[in-house]
Formats: sequence, C-alpha cells, structure tokens
Amino acid sequence: MNEDISRLAIILEANEATLLDDWITEQTAASTGRFAPNQEAERRRQSKELLSLLRTATRSNNLSDISTPEWEPVRELLADLSRTHARQGLTSTETATFVFSLKSPLFKQIRRDTDRDATALLDESWTVSLLLDKLGMFTVQTYQKSREEIIVRQQQEVMELSTPVVKLWDGVLALPLIGTLDSARTQVVMESLLSKIVETGCEIAILDITGVLTVDTLVAQHLLKAVAATRLMGAECIISGIRPQIAQTIVHLGVDLSGVITKATMAEAFRLALQRLGSTVTQPSGRV
Repeated sequence: MNEDISRLAIILEANEATLLDDWITEQTAASTGRFAPNQEAERRRQSKELLSLLRTATRSNNLSDISTPEWEPVRELLADLSRTHARQGLTSTETATFVFSLKSPLFKQIRRDTDRDATALLDESWTVSLLLDKLGMFTVQTYQKSREEIIVRQQQEVMELSTPVVKLWDGVLALPLIGTLDSARTQVVMESLLSKIVETGCEIAILDITGVLTVDTLVAQHLLKAVAATRLMGAECIISGIRPQIAQTIVHLGVDLSGVITKATMAEAFRLALQRLGSTVTQPSGRV
C-alpha cells in the first residue's frame, strides 16, 4: 500500500458503487419516510458526490483535521446540504444522520479489506469513526446556524408585519401597536414610521397603543423616542389608546408625558388631527 495514501481512500476508490448502494439503504431505513419519492434521486446524487469528495480528501492521509484546504469541498457540500435541510424543516438529527449512516457500510467494507488483521481493523474503524463524527458535528453546527438565521429573519418579518403604517387622511398617518414594545421592535416602528413620513410628507402621526399589553418605564421611554424622532422629521405625534390603567401606571412611574399629546381612543386622536389640519368630517344629513 502507498503510505502516502490512506487506507480509507483506497477502500472508497475500490468499492464506491457498493458503498453507495449500502449507504442509500441505510439512509432509507433511518429516514422513517420523511423523504418524498421525488427526493430519492437528489439524495443519491448528493451521496455519490460526497463519496467522490471523500475519496479525494482522504488521499492526503489527513483524516484528523477537516478544517484544512483539502477538506474544503467536503465542507461546502455538507454546509449546502445542512442549509437546505434547515429550510425544508428537517431536524438536525436527520441532517447529521446523512453522514452517520455511512458508518455501517464503511465498517463492513473495512472488515472485508483488513481480513483477519484485528489491529488494522480496530485502528481503521476508530479513525473512520472519528472522521465521520467530526463531519456529522459540522453538519449539526451549520444546521443550527442556518436555523438561527431563519428564525431571526422570520422575527424581523413578523415585526415588520405587526407595525403597519396606515394613511388615514391626507397628511395623517396611524401606526397601531399590538403586543410588546421592546427595543428591537421600537427600532422597526421608528424606521417604518419615519420612512412613511418622508414618503408621504404627512404632518401628523398617530401612535395607537390600545393593543399594547403593558406599559412600564421602558415602554414609555420607547414611546418618547418615537415621538421625538417624529418631531425631528417635522411631523406632530399623537399617542392614542391611553386607557385608565395605563394612565395610572404612567403617573405611578413618574414618566413625564406633559409635552406629548395623548388621547383615549384613536377616534379622538383622528378628530384632533383633522382639526389641526383644518379639516372636518360631518355626517350625511338625515342620519341619526
């Protein structure tokens, strides 16, 4: 045997077709029906490509450090597969199983290759086991990072959807807030509101907090920041939805809202906004 080439590389090269078939069988047994029939061809393609890349990478006889340049193609393939699984909603276990299911076919082939050499069998099996463990953990780490990125992006999208800026009238915008108002959401609120002010040139913006569950010192500070930012853009800001409980809480906390226009309901805030703009809304004659 060429000492410059690992035994694993030779095994992979000599038995690639057999290993591929056995590996697909192991994956199918472990998948518990999660893979659709139309995904079988793609799974076989990925498996065949990984075997080919493993054969190339292991020729260097470096089976202990998968961070080196010769392992980069393997890492790229596994990273792409992990990201795809994360988007498809598969679990990290199912993703890692793609790699771990290769152990059994490889161990069987190593046993045949080493014949009755118990020491060689033990050494090679241990080396291969450690290698596949590292590759499997790499897929898990990449999968988790991808899932975190997806979650962050979804949270951002939800925040953007939960802070719609509505044009109520020429020169009047309204932003109804629902749920919890934290620092991250306040930033989205201000960005959405200020962008809409610039876009429409509105003169008055109504922040409605009827749907905000609780108002504490931090929430009050966030509201004041939104009001200040709106004023800097040349628009006036009215806060509506000040319920009796919220009013009592604000007084108890000692938050100074004396410089802010507040109203109990959005209807009252809208009526005030129209007055500031010199507009009025009247009921049709004859209506009670």
